[in-house]
Amino acid sequence: MYFTQQLINGISQGSIYALMAIGYTLIVGVVGLITFAYGEMVMIGAMSAYLFYVYVYPNFFLGLLVAFIMSSIAGALIHKLAYERFLDAPKHIALLCTVGCSILLKNLAQIAFGSQANAMPPAFKSKTFDFLNGNLHITSIHMVVIAIVICLAVGLSLFLSKTRVGLMLRAVSQDKKASSLVAIDVRKVTLIGNMVGTGLGGVAGLLYATYLTNVSTIFGTVVGLKAISACVLGGLVNIPGAAVGALVIGILENFGIAIFTSSYRDVFAFAFVLFALAVRPEGLFVWKIRRAR
Repeated sequence: MYFTQQLINGISQGSIYALMAIGYTLIVGVVGLITFAYGEMVMIGAMSAYLFYVYVYPNFFLGLLVAFIMSSIAGALIHKLAYERFLDAPKHIALLCTVGCSILLKNLAQIAFGSQANAMPPAFKSKTFDFLNGNLHITSIHMVVIAIVICLAVGLSLFLSKTRVGLMLRAVSQDKKASSLVAIDVRKVTLIGNMVGTGLGGVAGLLYATYLTNVSTIFGTVVGLKAISACVLGGLVNIPGAAVGALVIGILENFGIAIFTSSYRDVFAFAFVLFALAVRPEGLFVWKIRRAR
C-alpha cells in the first residue's frame, strides 16, 4: 500500500511538473529558443500568490489568476529584453541573455524577500479521504491539483486549435518566415506565446507551493530544470510527450523517496533523464511524431 500511496503522490506532483513542461514546450515551440529563466517565472507566480494571500485575501482561484498574470508580465519583460531584439541573431545570444535574466531575477527576489522558506497560507480547507482500511490516503489537494492541470491542458489544446491566435501560434512555431509572408506579426505572436507559456508556469508554481505547503525564492531553479528535462524527454516541441515525461519524473521522485530518503528526490529524476537521453538523444516520444508523418 505504501508504494500505491507514493504512486498517487507521484501522479499529483508529476501533474504539476507536466503543467510546467507544457508551458516551457510552448515557449520553445513558438519562440524557437531555449530559456534558462523559466524557473524564475515559476517562482514569481508562486511568490506573487503568496504575497496576495498574506496582504490581500487568501482565495485559491484569485491566487491562480494573480500567479498567471504576474508570471505573464515577467515573461513579457523577458521577451523584450532577451528575445525580441535577437530573433534573427545566433541563438546563443538570446540564450545567454536568459541566463543573465535568471540570475538577476533570483537575486532581486532574495534581496526583497529573503531565501528562507515561507509557510503557504491555506487558501481552502484540505480534506483527507481514506481508502483500503485507512492504508491509502487521497487529499483534496491531490484532486484539485490534478483537476486544474487537466482543465488547463484541455483549455490550451482548444485555444491552439480553435482560436485565431492559437492558429497563428501554431503557424509561427512551424515556420516564422512563411508566417510573416502571410501577414502574421511574428514578434507579436512570439510575445503572446511567451506570455501564455510563462503564465502556465506561474500557475504551476502556485500549485507546487500549495502541494508542498511552503514557498521560497530559490526553488525555481530546480523545478525549472525539471521542466526542461521533461521537455527534452518529450522531444523538445512535443507537448503530450513533455507532459508524459514530467509525470514519469514525478513518479520516480516519489518512488525514490519510498526506497531511500527524501535527499535522493532529485537524484532519481535527473539520473533517469540522463539514462533516457543516452538511449534516445532525440527524445522518448519522437518516434510517434515521425510515424504520424
